[in-house]
Amino acid sequence: MLLDLHLLRRHPSAMLLVVQLAGVLAYPAMNDTRTGQALLGAFGILVLALALWVVNRSPAVNWIAWLLALPSVACSLLGVTRQLPGLVTFAQAMECLLYFYTAASLIGYMLDDHRVTSDELFAAGATFTLLAWAFAFAFSVCQQWYPGSFSANGVTSGARSWMELLYLSFSVLSAVGLSDIVPVLPQARALVMLEQFAGVMYIALVVSRLIALTTLRVRAQRGDRPEG
Repeated sequence: MLLDLHLLRRHPSAMLLVVQLAGVLAYPAMNDTRTGQALLGAFGILVLALALWVVNRSPAVNWIAWLLALPSVACSLLGVTRQLPGLVTFAQAMECLLYFYTAASLIGYMLDDHRVTSDELFAAGATFTLLAWAFAFAFSVCQQWYPGSFSANGVTSGARSWMELLYLSFSVLSAVGLSDIVPVLPQARALVMLEQFAGVMYIALVVSRLIALTTLRVRAQRGDRPEG
């Protein structure tokens, strides 16, 4: 147990990845009740705290992350307790920016290193989930500003749930295209196209680089010489 805690302290990206994947399994139980909404908010604060920890361990500028996180938490709590949807939307916009900022800091960390370690591998997984969450928040803000942005099974009335938007985000970012949630309005389609571009570029620039560095390290350990 102590070894596991030491591992998580050494690799905050691993903890962030585990918590976000656990959230994927927990979100369906939190989605429909007031208690579930409160738990969803508490879980979001936990993820924000972990995101701040990840930024603190990376070369990113910490004050920018705090500048995004503090208004997000304050507006989220105030918006839920006072029933002010506008504040909740503003909080989600701040969370979206914080997730993008954290993902960018992790990408910078991975690209700056020329030796692949287990920490980079955890960071690669955490960056993917951060991008998925960031675009899901962007979708949520979009449908608040432009009602009817997304349809489910041809039905555009009503707002899509957080789980539906996160499912759409994972489907688009991974390029599997299996989501039954469809962008309808131009603003929503523009966000989806941006996520498609981000997913392709993440694989092409970041993941492929990690694979290449890992291959070079394995060859060096075996004493292989490059061909030609």
